[in-house]
Amino acid sequence: MAPAVCLSASAGAQHPTETDSVGAMADFEVRRDDLRTTRIVETDPPEPGAGEALLRIDRFGLTANNVTYGVMGDALSYWKFFEPSEEGWGRVPVWAYGEVVSANVDGIEPGERFYGFFPMSSYAVLEPHLGGPGFEDASAHRAELPPVYNRYMRVDPAEEHADEQLILRPLFFTSYLIADFLRTSAWFGADAVVLGSASSKTAYGIAFLLASAEDGPRTIGLTSERNREFTESLDLYDRVVTYDEIAEGLSGDDALVYVDMSGDATVRKAVHQAAGDRLKHDAAVGATHWDQAAAADVSALPGPAPQFFFAPTHVERLTQEIGMPELQRRLAVAWDQLVPQLGGWMEIERLEGAAALERSWLALVDGEADPARAQVIGL
Repeated sequence: MAPAVCLSASAGAQHPTETDSVGAMADFEVRRDDLRTTRIVETDPPEPGAGEALLRIDRFGLTANNVTYGVMGDALSYWKFFEPSEEGWGRVPVWAYGEVVSANVDGIEPGERFYGFFPMSSYAVLEPHLGGPGFEDASAHRAELPPVYNRYMRVDPAEEHADEQLILRPLFFTSYLIADFLRTSAWFGADAVVLGSASSKTAYGIAFLLASAEDGPRTIGLTSERNREFTESLDLYDRVVTYDEIAEGLSGDDALVYVDMSGDATVRKAVHQAAGDRLKHDAAVGATHWDQAAAADVSALPGPAPQFFFAPTHVERLTQEIGMPELQRRLAVAWDQLVPQLGGWMEIERLEGAAALERSWLALVDGEADPARAQVIGL
Protein backbone atom coordinates (compact mmCIF):
# COMPACT_ATOMS: atom_id res chain seq x y z
CA MET A 1 0.00 0.00 0.00
CA ALA A 2 1.41 3.40 -0.93
CA PRO A 3 1.82 5.89 1.92
CA ALA A 4 -1.21 8.04 2.65
CA VAL A 5 -0.11 11.52 3.67
CA CYS A 6 -2.25 13.70 5.95
CA LEU A 7 -0.80 17.21 5.98
CA SER A 8 -2.95 18.03 9.00
CA ALA A 9 -1.77 15.92 11.91
CA SER A 10 -5.28 16.00 13.33
CA ALA A 11 -6.33 13.44 10.73
CA GLY A 12 -4.02 10.70 12.03
CA ALA A 13 -4.76 7.03 12.59
CA GLN A 14 -6.30 5.58 15.73
CA HIS A 15 -3.95 4.01 18.26
CA PRO A 16 -4.46 0.20 18.08
CA THR A 17 -6.37 -1.33 20.97
CA GLU A 18 -5.45 -4.48 22.84
CA THR A 19 -7.89 -6.44 20.68
CA ASP A 20 -6.29 -5.31 17.41
CA SER A 21 -3.74 -7.60 15.83
CA VAL A 22 -1.85 -5.05 13.75
CA GLY A 23 -3.55 -1.80 12.75
CA ALA A 24 -2.44 0.88 10.33
CA MET A 25 1.05 2.27 10.88
CA ALA A 26 1.09 6.02 11.51
CA ASP A 27 4.32 8.05 11.41
CA PHE A 28 4.53 11.66 12.64
CA GLU A 29 6.94 13.55 10.41
CA VAL A 30 8.28 17.13 10.52
CA ARG A 31 9.95 19.23 7.88
CA ARG A 32 13.66 19.25 8.59
CA ASP A 33 13.90 22.91 7.56
CA ASP A 34 10.74 24.00 9.43
CA LEU A 35 9.90 22.16 12.65
CA ARG A 36 6.46 23.76 12.72
CA THR A 37 5.34 21.89 9.58
CA THR A 38 4.10 18.40 10.43
CA ARG A 39 2.16 15.56 8.86
CA ILE A 40 0.99 12.00 9.46
CA VAL A 41 2.04 9.30 6.99
CA GLU A 42 -0.03 6.09 7.05
CA THR A 43 1.12 2.73 5.70
CA ASP A 44 0.65 -0.96 6.39
CA PRO A 45 3.11 -2.10 9.08
CA PRO A 46 5.98 -4.06 7.46
CA GLU A 47 6.44 -7.73 8.13
CA PRO A 48 9.58 -8.33 10.19
CA GLY A 49 12.26 -10.17 8.24
CA ALA A 50 14.85 -12.61 9.50
CA GLY A 51 16.45 -11.25 12.67
CA GLU A 52 13.84 -8.49 13.02
CA ALA A 53 11.00 -7.69 15.41
CA LEU A 54 7.88 -5.57 14.97
CA LEU A 55 7.01 -3.53 18.07
CA ARG A 56 3.85 -1.57 18.73
CA ILE A 57 4.81 1.73 20.32
CA ASP A 58 2.57 1.97 23.36
CA ARG A 59 3.31 5.53 24.45
CA PHE A 60 6.16 8.01 24.52
CA GLY A 61 7.20 11.09 26.46
CA LEU A 62 7.38 14.45 24.71
CA THR A 63 9.53 17.29 26.05
CA ALA A 64 11.65 20.19 24.82
CA ASN A 65 14.50 17.69 24.60
CA ASN A 66 12.82 16.25 21.52
CA VAL A 67 12.85 19.70 19.93
CA THR A 68 16.61 19.73 20.49
CA TYR A 69 16.80 16.39 18.63
CA GLY A 70 15.09 18.10 15.69
CA VAL A 71 17.24 21.23 15.84
CA MET A 72 20.44 19.16 16.04
CA GLY A 73 19.17 16.48 13.66
CA ASP A 74 21.81 17.08 11.01
CA ALA A 75 24.72 18.07 13.27
CA LEU A 76 24.31 15.09 15.62
CA SER A 77 22.73 12.57 13.21
CA TYR A 78 19.37 12.29 14.97
CA TRP A 79 17.64 12.20 11.58
CA LYS A 80 19.54 8.99 10.74
CA PHE A 81 17.88 6.77 13.33
CA PHE A 82 14.53 6.41 11.57
CA GLU A 83 14.06 6.90 7.84
CA PRO A 84 11.27 9.25 6.69
CA SER A 85 8.92 8.51 3.80
CA GLU A 86 10.31 11.35 1.69
CA GLU A 87 13.43 13.48 1.42
CA GLY A 88 13.22 16.79 3.29
CA TRP A 89 11.12 15.30 6.09
CA GLY A 90 12.32 13.75 9.34
CA ARG A 91 11.16 11.50 12.17
CA VAL A 92 12.09 12.97 15.54
CA PRO A 93 13.17 10.30 18.06
CA VAL A 94 11.43 9.91 21.42
CA TRP A 95 11.87 7.67 24.44
CA ALA A 96 9.06 5.15 24.48
CA TYR A 97 7.72 1.75 25.50
CA GLY A 98 7.35 -0.76 22.68
CA GLU A 99 5.49 -4.07 22.86
CA VAL A 100 6.62 -6.93 20.65
CA VAL A 101 3.91 -7.89 18.14
CA SER A 102 5.93 -10.44 16.19
CA ALA A 103 9.58 -11.41 16.04
CA ASN A 104 11.96 -13.60 14.05
CA VAL A 105 14.60 -13.46 16.76
CA ASP A 106 15.41 -16.18 19.31
CA GLY A 107 14.85 -14.86 22.82
CA ILE A 108 12.33 -12.17 21.83
CA GLU A 109 8.71 -13.11 22.43
CA PRO A 110 5.40 -11.41 21.50
CA GLY A 111 3.99 -9.42 24.42
CA GLU A 112 7.39 -8.44 25.85
CA ARG A 113 7.91 -4.73 26.49
CA PHE A 114 11.05 -2.70 25.93
CA TYR A 115 12.06 0.86 26.77
CA GLY A 116 14.27 2.82 24.43
CA PHE A 117 14.68 5.14 21.43
CA PHE A 118 11.73 5.01 19.02
CA PRO A 119 10.19 7.24 16.36
CA MET A 120 6.95 9.15 16.94
CA SER A 121 4.99 6.34 15.30
CA SER A 122 2.57 3.58 16.13
CA TYR A 123 4.99 0.79 15.12
CA ALA A 124 8.70 0.25 14.56
CA VAL A 125 10.80 -2.56 13.11
CA LEU A 126 14.08 -3.19 14.93
CA GLU A 127 16.88 -5.73 14.57
CA PRO A 128 17.49 -6.98 18.13
CA HIS A 129 20.85 -8.33 19.21
CA LEU A 130 20.32 -9.77 22.70
CA GLY A 131 22.62 -8.80 25.54
CA GLY A 132 22.42 -7.59 29.14
CA PRO A 133 18.94 -6.60 30.38
CA GLY A 134 17.55 -6.26 26.84
CA PHE A 135 18.99 -5.86 23.36
CA GLU A 136 20.81 -3.54 21.00
CA ASP A 137 19.39 -2.61 17.62
CA ALA A 138 21.91 -4.08 15.21
CA SER A 139 20.43 -2.42 12.09
CA ALA A 140 23.27 -1.59 9.70
CA HIS A 141 22.36 2.10 9.41
CA ARG A 142 22.68 2.50 13.20
CA ALA A 143 26.12 0.89 13.55
CA GLU A 144 27.96 4.24 13.55
CA LEU A 145 25.41 6.08 15.71
CA PRO A 146 25.97 6.60 19.46
CA PRO A 147 25.57 3.20 21.18
CA VAL A 148 23.57 4.62 24.09
CA TYR A 149 20.66 5.26 21.72
CA ASN A 150 20.73 1.73 20.31
CA ARG A 151 20.10 -0.02 23.64
CA TYR A 152 16.60 -1.25 24.59
CA MET A 153 15.79 -2.40 28.11
CA ARG A 154 13.23 -5.09 28.91
CA VAL A 155 10.61 -3.69 31.32
CA ASP A 156 7.83 -5.07 33.48
CA PRO A 157 4.37 -3.95 32.28
CA ALA A 158 3.51 -3.18 35.92
CA GLU A 159 6.66 -1.15 36.55
CA GLU A 160 6.20 1.73 39.00
CA HIS A 161 6.53 5.33 37.82
CA ALA A 162 6.40 4.21 34.18
CA ASP A 163 5.16 7.56 32.86
CA GLU A 164 7.68 9.47 34.96
CA GLN A 165 10.42 7.36 33.38
CA LEU A 166 9.22 8.25 29.88
CA ILE A 167 9.31 11.96 30.65
CA LEU A 168 12.26 12.36 32.96
CA ARG A 169 14.57 9.34 32.90
CA PRO A 170 16.37 10.35 29.65
CA LEU A 171 16.60 13.98 30.80
CA PHE A 172 17.75 12.99 34.28
CA PHE A 173 20.44 10.80 32.73
CA THR A 174 21.74 13.94 30.98
CA SER A 175 21.43 15.88 34.25
CA TYR A 176 23.45 13.18 36.00
CA LEU A 177 26.16 13.23 33.31
CA ILE A 178 26.46 17.03 33.49
CA ALA A 179 26.63 17.01 37.29
CA ASP A 180 29.29 14.29 37.18
CA PHE A 181 31.27 16.24 34.56
CA LEU A 182 31.20 19.38 36.70
CA ARG A 183 32.12 17.47 39.86
CA THR A 184 35.05 15.62 38.25
CA SER A 185 36.19 18.98 36.84
CA ALA A 186 36.24 20.33 40.42
CA TRP A 187 33.39 22.66 39.41
CA PHE A 188 35.99 24.53 37.31
CA GLY A 189 36.76 26.41 40.51
CA ALA A 190 33.35 28.11 40.41
CA ASP A 191 31.41 29.41 43.40
CA ALA A 192 28.07 29.03 41.62
CA VAL A 193 26.62 27.23 38.58
CA VAL A 194 24.26 29.28 36.42
CA LEU A 195 21.60 27.09 34.80
CA GLY A 196 19.83 28.47 31.74
CA SER A 197 16.19 27.50 31.07
CA ALA A 198 15.98 26.81 34.79
CA SER A 199 12.35 25.66 34.56
CA SER A 200 13.35 22.86 32.18
CA LYS A 201 13.48 19.31 33.48
CA THR A 202 17.14 18.83 32.58
CA ALA A 203 18.08 22.01 34.44
CA TYR A 204 16.19 21.23 37.61
CA GLY A 205 17.59 17.69 37.53
CA ILE A 206 21.07 19.23 37.64
CA ALA A 207 20.03 21.61 40.44
CA PHE A 208 18.66 18.65 42.42
CA LEU A 209 21.93 16.73 42.07
CA LEU A 210 24.11 19.73 42.94
CA ALA A 211 21.98 20.41 46.02
CA SER A 212 22.62 16.79 47.07
CA ALA A 213 26.39 17.04 46.58
CA GLU A 214 28.37 17.64 49.77
CA ASP A 215 30.79 20.01 48.05
CA GLY A 216 28.36 21.30 45.45
CA PRO A 217 28.44 24.99 44.49
CA ARG A 218 25.45 27.28 44.74
CA THR A 219 22.99 27.32 41.87
CA ILE A 220 21.49 30.29 40.04
CA GLY A 221 18.50 29.64 37.79
CA LEU A 222 17.90 31.76 34.69
CA THR A 223 14.33 31.79 33.44
CA SER A 224 11.64 33.94 31.85
CA GLU A 225 9.35 36.15 33.87
CA ARG A 226 6.49 33.84 32.83
CA ASN A 227 8.21 30.82 34.42
CA ARG A 228 9.70 32.59 37.43
CA GLU A 229 7.01 31.54 39.91
CA PHE A 230 7.26 27.88 38.89
CA THR A 231 11.06 27.93 39.02
CA GLU A 232 11.07 29.45 42.50
CA SER A 233 8.45 26.93 43.65
CA LEU A 234 10.88 24.08 42.94
CA ASP A 235 12.92 25.27 45.93
CA LEU A 236 16.09 23.99 44.27
CA TYR A 237 17.93 27.16 43.29
CA ASP A 238 19.76 29.43 45.68
CA ARG A 239 18.64 32.32 43.48
CA VAL A 240 16.36 32.78 40.46
CA VAL A 241 17.19 35.50 37.92
CA THR A 242 15.04 36.42 34.93
CA TYR A 243 16.64 37.01 31.56
CA ASP A 244 16.18 40.78 31.75
CA GLU A 245 17.93 40.81 35.15
CA ILE A 246 21.14 39.08 34.04
CA ALA A 247 23.40 42.14 34.11
CA GLU A 248 22.56 42.88 37.73
CA GLY A 249 21.79 39.33 38.85
CA LEU A 250 25.18 37.95 37.80
CA SER A 251 27.25 40.88 39.02
CA GLY A 252 29.62 40.51 41.97
CA ASP A 253 32.81 38.60 42.67
CA ASP A 254 31.70 34.96 42.34
CA ALA A 255 33.38 32.70 39.82
CA LEU A 256 30.68 31.13 37.64
CA VAL A 257 30.00 28.19 35.36
CA TYR A 258 27.22 28.54 32.79
CA VAL A 259 25.21 25.48 31.71
CA ASP A 260 23.00 26.43 28.80
CA MET A 261 19.88 24.43 27.93
CA SER A 262 18.36 27.10 25.68
CA GLY A 263 20.79 27.75 22.83
CA ASP A 264 19.67 31.38 22.94
CA ALA A 265 22.68 33.39 21.75
CA THR A 266 21.30 36.64 23.15
CA VAL A 267 21.09 35.15 26.65
CA ARG A 268 24.56 33.64 26.29
CA LYS A 269 25.97 37.03 25.30
CA ALA A 270 24.34 38.67 28.32
CA VAL A 271 25.80 36.02 30.66
CA HIS A 272 29.31 36.43 29.21
CA GLN A 273 29.14 40.21 29.37
CA ALA A 274 27.90 40.16 32.98
CA ALA A 275 30.46 37.62 34.19
CA GLY A 276 33.49 38.40 32.00
CA ASP A 277 36.63 36.70 33.28
CA ARG A 278 34.70 35.35 36.29
CA LEU A 279 33.07 32.85 33.91
CA LYS A 280 35.17 29.69 34.11
CA HIS A 281 33.27 27.38 31.74
CA ASP A 282 30.32 27.55 29.35
CA ALA A 283 28.63 24.20 28.61
CA ALA A 284 26.20 24.24 25.67
CA VAL A 285 23.71 21.41 26.25
CA GLY A 286 20.37 22.03 24.52
CA ALA A 287 18.38 24.23 22.19
CA THR A 288 15.02 24.92 23.84
CA HIS A 289 15.19 28.47 22.40
CA TRP A 290 16.22 27.07 19.04
CA ASP A 291 14.88 29.99 17.00
CA GLN A 292 17.19 32.41 18.87
CA ALA A 293 20.35 30.40 18.27
CA ALA A 294 21.68 32.82 15.66
CA ALA A 295 20.38 36.03 17.18
CA ALA A 296 23.79 37.29 18.34
CA ASP A 297 27.45 36.91 17.41
CA VAL A 298 29.21 34.75 20.02
CA SER A 299 32.60 34.75 18.31
CA ALA A 300 34.03 37.61 20.36
CA LEU A 301 32.44 37.03 23.77
CA PRO A 302 34.43 37.79 26.92
CA GLY A 303 35.32 34.72 28.92
CA PRO A 304 35.71 31.11 27.72
CA ALA A 305 34.33 29.92 24.39
CA PRO A 306 31.20 27.74 24.67
CA GLN A 307 31.95 24.01 24.72
CA PHE A 308 29.29 21.64 23.40
CA PHE A 309 28.23 18.95 25.88
CA PHE A 310 27.26 15.74 24.04
CA ALA A 311 25.80 13.29 26.53
CA PRO A 312 26.67 10.04 24.64
CA THR A 313 30.37 10.98 24.74
CA HIS A 314 30.20 11.14 28.53
CA VAL A 315 28.26 7.87 28.71
CA GLU A 316 31.09 6.17 26.88
CA ARG A 317 33.67 7.91 29.09
CA LEU A 318 31.99 6.69 32.26
CA THR A 319 31.42 3.23 30.80
CA GLN A 320 35.16 2.94 30.27
CA GLU A 321 35.95 4.31 33.72
CA ILE A 322 33.46 2.41 35.90
CA GLY A 323 31.55 0.05 33.57
CA MET A 324 27.96 0.25 32.41
CA PRO A 325 26.50 -1.84 35.30
CA GLU A 326 28.02 0.52 37.88
CA LEU A 327 26.88 3.59 35.94
CA GLN A 328 23.35 2.18 35.80
CA ARG A 329 23.47 1.41 39.53
CA ARG A 330 24.56 4.95 40.41
CA LEU A 331 21.93 6.44 38.14
CA ALA A 332 19.25 4.22 39.73
CA VAL A 333 20.22 5.41 43.21
CA ALA A 334 19.98 9.05 42.13
CA TRP A 335 16.68 8.38 40.32
CA ASP A 336 15.17 6.78 43.42
CA GLN A 337 16.07 9.91 45.38
CA LEU A 338 14.44 12.16 42.78
CA VAL A 339 11.15 10.28 42.22
CA PRO A 340 9.50 11.21 45.56
CA GLN A 341 9.87 14.90 44.64
CA LEU A 342 8.19 14.68 41.25
CA GLY A 343 4.57 14.81 42.37
CA GLY A 344 4.97 18.39 43.50
CA TRP A 345 6.86 19.49 40.39
CA MET A 346 5.12 17.86 37.47
CA GLU A 347 1.61 16.90 36.40
CA ILE A 348 1.54 14.22 33.70
CA GLU A 349 -1.14 14.30 31.01
CA ARG A 350 -1.92 11.14 29.05
CA LEU A 351 -2.94 12.04 25.50
CA GLU A 352 -4.04 9.99 22.50
CA GLY A 353 -3.97 10.59 18.78
CA ALA A 354 -2.27 12.68 16.14
CA ALA A 355 -4.16 15.90 16.87
CA ALA A 356 -3.00 15.89 20.50
CA LEU A 357 0.55 15.08 19.39
CA GLU A 358 0.59 17.97 16.92
CA ARG A 359 -0.68 20.44 19.54
CA SER A 360 1.89 19.32 22.10
CA TRP A 361 4.73 19.37 19.56
CA LEU A 362 3.93 22.88 18.33
CA ALA A 363 3.64 24.19 21.90
CA LEU A 364 7.15 22.90 22.60
CA VAL A 365 8.55 24.25 19.32
CA ASP A 366 7.04 27.67 20.05
CA GLY A 367 8.24 27.68 23.68
CA GLU A 368 4.68 27.87 25.02
CA ALA A 369 4.53 24.63 27.01
CA ASP A 370 3.70 24.82 30.72
CA PRO A 371 6.80 23.67 32.66
CA ALA A 372 4.57 22.19 35.37
CA ARG A 373 2.89 19.82 32.90
CA ALA A 374 4.29 16.97 30.85
CA GLN A 375 2.79 14.83 28.11
CA VAL A 376 2.79 11.08 27.57
CA ILE A 377 1.30 10.33 24.18
CA GLY A 378 0.04 7.32 22.25
CA LEU A 379 -0.31 7.69 18.51
